[in-house]
Amino acid sequence: MIKYADNSLAPQVRNMWKTVFDDPDAYMDVYFRDKYRNENTLVYIENDKAVASLQMLPYTFTFCGKEIPAAYLSGACTLPQYRGKGYMSALLKRSFREMKKRSIPLALLVPQESALLKFYAPFGFAQAFDAGTEELPSLKELLARHPHDLYGAYCEFDGWFRQKDMTVQKSFDDFCSIVEEAALFDFPPKQNLMGMARIIDAETLLAIFAQRYRDRIFSLSVIDSVLPENEDTFVVQGGECKRQRTACEPHFHVGIDELVQLLLGYRTAQKDEPLRTLFPEKKPQMNFMLE
Repeated sequence: MIKYADNSLAPQVRNMWKTVFDDPDAYMDVYFRDKYRNENTLVYIENDKAVASLQMLPYTFTFCGKEIPAAYLSGACTLPQYRGKGYMSALLKRSFREMKKRSIPLALLVPQESALLKFYAPFGFAQAFDAGTEELPSLKELLARHPHDLYGAYCEFDGWFRQKDMTVQKSFDDFCSIVEEAALFDFPPKQNLMGMARIIDAETLLAIFAQRYRDRIFSLSVIDSVLPENEDTFVVQGGECKRQRTACEPHFHVGIDELVQLLLGYRTAQKDEPLRTLFPEKKPQMNFMLE
């Protein structure tokens, strides 16, 4: 059975996190105080025990110049003795439905290791963020430039990312948690993270793309075995996206995993024509996620 967490389940979720990830208690104190919320946490229950869980953390994502809601999947884990039973599969699929209800069109995650790329792929996730090779600006130096002015430091921090397209944005509250977590480990150097993305609402994202690129004209058939409501033929023309009502062959067919890479502009210059012309290449960024 899957249900949202409540105050009686929250300690079990924290204990599960500790068992699976073995993070320092000081880090977990920050995370479970600032980021964890019962209403964003799905739990799989077996015999009245929480055995698997994940969290849908709300963030803002700049997509085609517009800030949209996104859910960052965090803390996805199953107790060792309950693995191999499909509980995480069920939680992921349920989370997609919950995001759809909340009008969240995009899901994001950072796999702990590259091997997990294969685990998440069957659920429609695709790599859409590359790991950075250069260090991001130092938080420690940032704070030194704004002594006793955390909001001033945030404004400079926000300026690093707010105008960048295809980028996860942070609120002031997010920033406060980031700083406190970084201080626990003496402000280690940070880089952009390797991450994955999954489209929850294809029509919404295609409509935003169409508004941004009003000169684009194409039709595409979307394939999505997990969220069948995304499966349709969409026509992008004149700044609008509409579902095709006539029996015409679309210009191309794409899986939901390839579509997220196209829309986010992930390595699209390597695609064949006409895709690399229709979908301009971008540099999607995800960083400072309390990883």
